[in-house]
Amino acid sequence: MHALFEDAGKFFAGRILSEADASSQIELDSGKRVKVKAANILLKFDKPSPADLLAQAQAQAAEIDLDLAWEFAPEDDFGFADIAREYFSAQATLVEQAAMLLAVFGAPHYFRRAGKGRFKKAPAEILQQALAAIEKKKQLQAQIDTWAQELVSGQCPAPIREQLYKILFRPDKNAPEYKAVVEASRQAQQAPLQLLQQAGAIASAYEFHWQRFLLDHFPKGTGFADLPAPQPPDDLPLADVQAYSIDDSQTTEIDDALSVTGLGSGQVTVGIHIAAPGLAIAPGSELDKLGRNRLSTVYMPGYKITMLPDAVVQTYTLDAGRSNPAVSLYVTYDEATLEVRNKTTRLERVPVAHNLRHDQLDHIVTAEWLGNPEIQIENTPQDLLGVREQLAFLHRLAQHLKMRREEVRGKPENFSRPDYSFRLEGNGKDVPTGHEVVQISTRKRGAPLDLIVAEAAIVANSTWGQLLAEYGVPGIYRSQASMAPGVKVRMSTKALPHAGMGVPCYVWATSPLRRYVDLVNQWQIIACARHGATAALAAPFKPKDADLFSIISSFDGTYSAYNGYQAGMERYWTLRYLEQNGITEIDGALIRDDAAGGALVRADHLPLVVNVLGAQGMARGARVRVKLGQADLISLDIHGTITARLDDPQDPSDDAPLDDEDSEDTSTVAGPIAIAVDLNDTDSPPDPTPAAP
Repeated sequence: MHALFEDAGKFFAGRILSEADASSQIELDSGKRVKVKAANILLKFDKPSPADLLAQAQAQAAEIDLDLAWEFAPEDDFGFADIAREYFSAQATLVEQAAMLLAVFGAPHYFRRAGKGRFKKAPAEILQQALAAIEKKKQLQAQIDTWAQELVSGQCPAPIREQLYKILFRPDKNAPEYKAVVEASRQAQQAPLQLLQQAGAIASAYEFHWQRFLLDHFPKGTGFADLPAPQPPDDLPLADVQAYSIDDSQTTEIDDALSVTGLGSGQVTVGIHIAAPGLAIAPGSELDKLGRNRLSTVYMPGYKITMLPDAVVQTYTLDAGRSNPAVSLYVTYDEATLEVRNKTTRLERVPVAHNLRHDQLDHIVTAEWLGNPEIQIENTPQDLLGVREQLAFLHRLAQHLKMRREEVRGKPENFSRPDYSFRLEGNGKDVPTGHEVVQISTRKRGAPLDLIVAEAAIVANSTWGQLLAEYGVPGIYRSQASMAPGVKVRMSTKALPHAGMGVPCYVWATSPLRRYVDLVNQWQIIACARHGATAALAAPFKPKDADLFSIISSFDGTYSAYNGYQAGMERYWTLRYLEQNGITEIDGALIRDDAAGGALVRADHLPLVVNVLGAQGMARGARVRVKLGQADLISLDIHGTITARLDDPQDPSDDAPLDDEDSEDTSTVAGPIAIAVDLNDTDSPPDPTPAAP
């Protein structure tokens, strides 16, 4: 005797070994023996064999017209044998009964289950809705299959192209476009990104990186709400100075300017003047919310996304030819010894006489030119000549300040690499297309103008950090416990030492047009300047204010992401520079050897780090020549092979000098693109030293 039974929604048939009132022991064709409750046994039979019964029933079940069976079914609940006799004949065979059982059990939209082997037909209106949904699902699956086949054949359907970045990075796993990419990747046995590249979905590598960045950080676009620029207070006194800024030619958010008075008197006062949007932008205002949402200006070669609307920037930027609202720090030095005599902070309007552009003047403003008034250089701008004596003093002061910081640090700063500037020809103010001609120029780090600005910023940021601590006003500080490897710069509300800078405490407060933490700190500094000892009561943020911790948390992650995107785009344009200039070899220094986990070479004259082969037996600092492979502008990856050693392996004196940053800095090496498509699916940058203001 054999039996057909149900177990966990599936049907099995086997030979009955023994029976009791409540259950039976049944042996399956596989030899496995199972205990089956009597209520789960739906048919008992002698012939055919269990395997034959199931095979014949499954074949016949596929031919049953479910619409007709639904019509024949009674309104009340019924057994599968009853409807088999209605559908086939009054003498429905065992196979026909089993076939009907399988058919109605597998069609819950036609028949609802009403017990073991019993069913009730679904109401007509619900059946029609279910059938419509099933048909829609079939059509959708057919569309998914069609799209998948097109992708495999090397063509990208328009709906997938339109959803490309969402599919790759923020997918809706129930969306048909996503499912088509998953299915095509399985069929083609290729990674999704590679498959989509081959299908022509990614027309522009630059656009790929740009759209990915926008999706992550500006999903609603980069435009601003129509907000008026608040005007500065009318009662600000006019400073009795003539200030000048020192920036790159592309800088429009001019946050800082300098002034020097008292030369030749024995006591010289240096003014560090910072643009003061904090005098008019109120905490909690719509402009504040906007700045807090963006947290920083985003920089990239040839373009930027500003933190604040252009109207606000133009109102508060320290443009030449007008008197601008500023928070000014005045430090009086002994002209001979450069010892500090006095410090004071003022809120005022500062006349800005010149906007000096260091990329246009660095070749003139050298240490020799500043140190010897007799040196005359042809075509020196009159604006520069007018402040030559002041710049000479500022350079002497900057060198002194740097030396004092290095004494605190315990070792001199070692940053021998140049800074690189990118210029794109022909893109104007629009988002680059990625096809512009790129020019890469160098500027020696620590050049006089660079050093002047950096040391002035450190003076202001450390002085104001101490001012906040003195008055018990919380601020957002940057600290570093030591310069030991792995000890990172951290942000907090405590005035702790910054070992890398060599200062007792350090805030970011000199770029309020470009960084939100600087704007927050400026509000706190303004309270100190206005209220002195009672500033803690008047400051917008109080001690242990939860908002400050929230700002720190948000800023850290966002600022790192922005810097990461800037580094990625600089690498993109460096790779394009190689292509545009036909560069296939570079000379460089080995900054990580194979023993450290993969060899890296830093190019001598480009902002480029390359993974290389052939570095066996070479130590860090070895000077080598590298033959470059093909650049991948999507992954921003390029590999190379060392073809020659350029120094004497036995003479360490000709090894390349290594920066403080070279020990851990591999930021210019591309990492893998993180793709959110899952084929198993079925549904702080390093703190700048010296600091830029």
